Amino acid sequence: LARNVARADYHRKNEFISPAFILQKFDVTDGDLHLGAGGDIGDGLREDVRAFLIEQAGGLTGFARCLGAADVVRSVQFARAHGLLVAVRGGGHSLSGQSVCDDGLMIDLAPMRGVRVDPSRRLARAGGGALLSDLDRESLAFGLVTTTGTVSHTGAGGLTLGGGFGRLSRRYGLTCDQLTSVDIVTADGRLREASATDNDD
Repeated sequence: LARNVARADYHRKNEFISPAFILQKFDVTDGDLHLGAGGDIGDGLREDVRAFLIEQAGGLTGFARCLGAADVVRSVQFARAHGLLVAVRGGGHSLSGQSVCDDGLMIDLAPMRGVRVDPSRRLARAGGGALLSDLDRESLAFGLVTTTGTVSHTGAGGLTLGGGFGRLSRRYGLTCDQLTSVDIVTADGRLREASATDNDD
């Protein structure tokens, strides 16, 4: 806590590195990769999220708001090429701050909130930024439910990666028990599908 307070005070007293400087330093021209900090970070984010980033993650070098898998691939490749740490923001419900990092790139999946339900196969496909409320809304339209948490603004991906316990868990198991496959961008910047039969490691 003392470190976070000290960092926040430091950034209040000192000018932030400008996005233009960072763009020049990394030789980046991609319009959807937002590099910078302070007043320039988090444009378009909810005000409370933006304030958190400035206060608690003042050392963040930049963030990439991703609209799809191709954006995630490009972001991971960029971070790898420039030796940046990476943090992933799914639903933005990480109370421990796992979706931000100092001197690194936050890959923001929040715009990827789409959920598609196949009622005949009883499967739902959720984007990396989908919230439990998104999953519930689309599933309930077909009279379907699955094991999820109890807070509607929790990210479906983060909940699943953490196991996922909710009201239906005693009968149906954890959220991760219901997972059949994932699309994942690995550290080498490649998009892969992982399931019980493909890339099961």
